[in-house]
Amino acid sequence: MNELLIIAAPDLLERRREWLESLSGERRLSPNTLDAYERDTRQFLTFLTTHLAGPPTISDIHTLRPADLRSFLAARRREGSGARSLGRHLAGLRSFLRYLERKGLVNAAAAGAIRAPRQPKSLPKPLTDTQALNIVTSEAQLHEEPWIAARDAAILTLLYGCGLRISEALGLTPADVDAGATSLRILGKGGKMRIVPLLPVILEAVETYRKLCPYHLDADAPMFRGARGKTLQPAIIQREMQKLRSAFNLPDSATPHALRHSFATHLLAGGGDLRTIQELLGHASLSTTQVYTGVDTSRLLEVYDRAHPRA
Repeated sequence: MNELLIIAAPDLLERRREWLESLSGERRLSPNTLDAYERDTRQFLTFLTTHLAGPPTISDIHTLRPADLRSFLAARRREGSGARSLGRHLAGLRSFLRYLERKGLVNAAAAGAIRAPRQPKSLPKPLTDTQALNIVTSEAQLHEEPWIAARDAAILTLLYGCGLRISEALGLTPADVDAGATSLRILGKGGKMRIVPLLPVILEAVETYRKLCPYHLDADAPMFRGARGKTLQPAIIQREMQKLRSAFNLPDSATPHALRHSFATHLLAGGGDLRTIQELLGHASLSTTQVYTGVDTSRLLEVYDRAHPRA
């Protein structure tokens, strides 16, 4: 950080230095977040130097009005910052002002009075049904060890066939998936319990893994194991999915979570209703599930543009 580039009073620069150190030490924010907060507050102090016609002091920060902060965000927007960047600018400033407020130096009400810019909604990026079906089979897995290939196939089949989050799949125990079971009880986010159908093909994939796994699987312990018998970590499956992307020429958006998106999108395309899909995904709000209607509509338009003679 080069504070020589910042035009601000020494007392304010010193408090800012202490704040950044606290973020790094006590809160252990990532280096990328620290760099962003440093840059955002540097830009803000530079803006205030022009806005106030002089180097800003702690006293100036204390008397900031919401209009001053809005002026800064408007200036950043004119320079090309989008909604996500503006939201991060505001988050960094709020953190800095709250730090100063805890020190008894300023009142941070001005930052709290401003709403973050509305973020653009990004649609989920599901795989096509052919892509999803291709990569969840045991034959598609790239690991040479048969039991590990069967493990990966079982997990990916659970993600696509049941719409599970990866943490939910890796948290399953042998007791959760009894032989002959027709459904799974899943404890999802916020302690929300849901029941999802367990198709025969999914049960078969899990049973194949259990038969081949060289480790003893306690009934109430996590069922999926790493190569050395320890509890399997999500990063392992994410790396395997990365290899599958390369092998099958899939887009970068083809992640384990994309299989959950594919589950919902393909159900909707096949005539499933939103309320049922909401229950299967474990969404607390229907509005969260409604994002998949946008995915389905966009796919229909793509097909129309490709296939219609007058398109």
